[in-house]
Amino acid sequence: MAWSLIAFFLGLPYVRIEGRPAVLLDLPHREFLLFGARFLATDTVLFMLLMISTLIGIFLVTSVFGRVWCGWGCPQTVYMEFLYRPIEYWIEGGPRGVQELDRRGGLPPRRLLKYAVFAVLACVLAHTFLAYFVGVDRLWVWMHRSPIEHPTSFLVMLGTTAAVFTDFTWFREQTCLVACPYGRLQSVLLDRRSLIVGYDVARGEPRMKGTTHAPSAVAGDCVDCRMCVQSCPTGIDIRDGLQMECLHCTQCMDACDTVMVKIGRPTGLVRYGSRNRFEGRTSSWLRPRIIVYPLVLLVTGALFIGILATRRDLDVTLLRGKGEPYVLQPDGSVLHQLRFKFVNRAEHPRVIRVHMVGADDAHLVMPLDPYPLKPTTMATVTAFVISPRTGFEGGRRTIAFELTDGAGWHDRETWELLGPATPVTSGGNPR
Repeated sequence: MAWSLIAFFLGLPYVRIEGRPAVLLDLPHREFLLFGARFLATDTVLFMLLMISTLIGIFLVTSVFGRVWCGWGCPQTVYMEFLYRPIEYWIEGGPRGVQELDRRGGLPPRRLLKYAVFAVLACVLAHTFLAYFVGVDRLWVWMHRSPIEHPTSFLVMLGTTAAVFTDFTWFREQTCLVACPYGRLQSVLLDRRSLIVGYDVARGEPRMKGTTHAPSAVAGDCVDCRMCVQSCPTGIDIRDGLQMECLHCTQCMDACDTVMVKIGRPTGLVRYGSRNRFEGRTSSWLRPRIIVYPLVLLVTGALFIGILATRRDLDVTLLRGKGEPYVLQPDGSVLHQLRFKFVNRAEHPRVIRVHMVGADDAHLVMPLDPYPLKPTTMATVTAFVISPRTGFEGGRRTIAFELTDGAGWHDRETWELLGPATPVTSGGNPR
């Protein structure tokens, strides 16, 4: 599982769907590609539904399987336990070699070699991480240009590499304990029937010292060897019960099973289970939250897929202009400022033509007509409508706009203009 995830994390930025990156989070250009679907900053409803679906999915998975993500899928755990720590043990001579070098202090050759290898790995992971945000094409250009030509990009790359190196060299599990909020949320995400890594108190207590002989009839199976504590990345004692620091990585399970086999006792003293089962209570996986979460997820997921499937490549939103709603001109006409906001999600440019319909006495003024719209971009165009004062009834007038691109797309937008509420006398002044 870990090696498959490492290959997935490292290879995903290079995967393309229809010539575009499978995943690209382009924050400066406010453009996001997720497995073939393009999202722009204006897709707020889709982002909201996606975030809600993701959160509900996390709630559901945690309620059923506990912190399975922390122990099996999180890049912090995967890279630490299957890349950095094995390399550290290989270079420095296993856990005892690491402890011995820590005791001696200084920078012996083996530790310098380890830091050099860690720096190379940090550079690779940092470049891969940034590829999710800038794309492999732009990243490749950065890598082959002098840092003087793109100092900001180089500093971003250098800072990311330093952060990755610091994280996996020194900070390590403190990232899970201090920076990540997931462990602190488990008190509200888990219940007594959620899957956890736990210690069977009824079977293990009272503890018996030593591992050379099988436990006696009056003692429990736990021989207090503390292998579960020594193998835990965060250094907790699983025998003390469920704790925020437990990542559910199951290393304590493996260590305990190894000891149980040596002393001829059944494995599973430390195992997966729920708190109810560890306490000998009957426990069913079905409960209200297991019903509510999937229902909510079904609704938000269906809305997300429905909106995504029916949205158009070109959207237009009509907005009121900034400042006063209208301006009276010296000749008695009324000037209105409007804004057309265009969103082009297509890979090709568009040419937008705007026609005002149903208002022969008014006319539309735009800076460019037709207006060229670049591919995968957003643009706001200011326009003006000049209307005679006599066209308003009660200070309001409704007009319509027909928009086309000459390639089959068309849209119709209606808008209510605000104007003078009083009629005009023959002298040109309001009564």
